[in-house]
Amino acid sequence: MSQRMKLFLLILIINGLLVLIYLVWNLIIRRKEKTLSTWMKAAVMLLCPAVGPLFVFLSFWLYKLVMSQNMDLSDVVFGKEKTEAFIWPDEEVERNMISIEDALEITDKKSLRTFIMNVIRGDYRNSLSSIALALNSEDSETAHYAASVLQDVLSEFRSNVQEKYARCQVEDENQAENCIRLVEYMGPIIEQKVLTDIEQHSMIARMDEVLEKAWTLDARKITSVIYKDISWCLLDIQDYKTCEKWCERSMEQYPAALSSYTSQLKLFFSCGDKEKFFDVMKRLRASDITIDSETLELIRTFM
Repeated sequence: MSQRMKLFLLILIINGLLVLIYLVWNLIIRRKEKTLSTWMKAAVMLLCPAVGPLFVFLSFWLYKLVMSQNMDLSDVVFGKEKTEAFIWPDEEVERNMISIEDALEITDKKSLRTFIMNVIRGDYRNSLSSIALALNSEDSETAHYAASVLQDVLSEFRSNVQEKYARCQVEDENQAENCIRLVEYMGPIIEQKVLTDIEQHSMIARMDEVLEKAWTLDARKITSVIYKDISWCLLDIQDYKTCEKWCERSMEQYPAALSSYTSQLKLFFSCGDKEKFFDVMKRLRASDITIDSETLELIRTFM
């Protein structure tokens, strides 16, 4: 056997031992989780004697050398402030945007149907009250589209309400939270007034029932927004007595919230109780709460 052959075999043996040591160190001693990476590097070392191990070890030590140095983080910002991105409006699209109410006046049936179909393809759950107007359209096809959407959404809504209501009856540590979640779920649909009068009254009564249970269990979990939502729903069906109950509770729990004052102002405006209305208005003016345009308009209207 020649001297070169002996040298070649010696390199192969040493290379094999290096690969074996590398595998034992990473898979048995260190118990490295990324086994695929380990096996791939071992294959490179085995298929490329001398060069493979040299490349793997040099890259390892170079990585350690770079990562061990202190990094300059002076230009890195870790703030969580919201960044507002300004995007130019799409003028071509916005020129063709109209409200559903205006679209229903379109005499071209094909254009009206196309418009309604585009509305249905988007997020229409907050536009149910507008879609309901299409039920009275002269075009039977448009009315059919609207009826199909409303039927699907309301069927799902009724089913979910029944399921969540049953969950509210379970007396456990999450009962109060389940009741509040049900009220939050019902609010957006109830506010759009797409149910029949009887069902609207029934659903609002159920909201009052479960929220009363949540208030009894843990009133601290009820937010000012929920107080406002239930109060305004009760105002819509003219249940002033129950509405006043929630308005008073909102004022007791959130005396610094504008919604507590606005709900009472709306209540006394609807009842025509000038004395209580002006009493709430004086307390609002004496507070440090910033009054929004809606509340100002309400005050101007009553005065």
